[in-house]
Amino acid sequence: MPEQKFALVCGGGGFIGSHLVKKLKSEGFWVRAVDLKKPEFGLSAADDFVVGDLRDPQVCQKVLDRPFDEVYQLAADMGGAGYVFTGDHDADIIHNSAQINLNMAYFGQKSGIKKIFYSSSACMYPAFNQTDPENPKCSEDSAYPAEPDSEYGWEKLFSEHVYLSFRKNYGLDAHIARFHNIFGPEGTWRGGREKAPAAICRKVAEAKDGGEIEIWGDGKQTRSFLYVDECLEGVRRLMDSTTFFGPVNIGSEEMVTINQLAEMAMEIAGKKLTIKHIDGPLGVRGRNSDNKLIKEKLGWGPTQKLHDGLVKTYQWINAQLQATK
Repeated sequence: MPEQKFALVCGGGGFIGSHLVKKLKSEGFWVRAVDLKKPEFGLSAADDFVVGDLRDPQVCQKVLDRPFDEVYQLAADMGGAGYVFTGDHDADIIHNSAQINLNMAYFGQKSGIKKIFYSSSACMYPAFNQTDPENPKCSEDSAYPAEPDSEYGWEKLFSEHVYLSFRKNYGLDAHIARFHNIFGPEGTWRGGREKAPAAICRKVAEAKDGGEIEIWGDGKQTRSFLYVDECLEGVRRLMDSTTFFGPVNIGSEEMVTINQLAEMAMEIAGKKLTIKHIDGPLGVRGRNSDNKLIKEKLGWGPTQKLHDGLVKTYQWINAQLQATK
């Protein structure tokens, strides 16, 4: 029998974190999760769930009471465009997330963890490379000179350097990936922190056939979206690598406009709706994952079409909506 491995998932009550806990359990890990709150849409699969604030050094020391084989640092103050790009939450976003990462790097290294994963974001790429919706540049080597379009992106960039510095000076085995718009069931779908796929699926599900939905901007801004199961496969491959540690993109290269995303959701729902474009926070004009490096280093690329993941996401959100009526 292989020796039991122990994993810690920080942010294990969140969308990606709760899915990651399930994946690690399916692979035979003993898993501890820590978060401000437990998962919103079901029970955690973790062996041990600690409700705690990782901004607090004492909480970090408490959960790092053993030299974990693998630590996954997903905890962050985050949300969709309606949270990140209004400017109303900049101080909280940059302070809260940076404090978590400073704590986890410092106390993780002190506790002798074997390796740690840090979830950075495509939001750290320069805004000046993402002005053309048809040709955004998000290759890993385009990160500098730096000019993220939000404090969320600046914090992600700073925290990458925290982990890289601890790797260089203390031998902390840090692996870093830049996520590109991860989506799927069991994610936030209302309340202001939801991201575009969930928000659009909710709007389509709520609308009556022949009605309209609102989209921020002209809808011609581009993005790519990666289904959560695909994301976790990329993360696990990166963590298993002994020769490549990132930073590296984990995302899809299937770029769509937000209008196209809305039309896809309408088709899945079987509804004919009108799109009403309104003012709202937008972020960069275009963004798409560049997967050349991850294909070269890890032989990985997503295999699922956006439509397939959106079907699962729409069905789940529609079921949630029906259950609240």
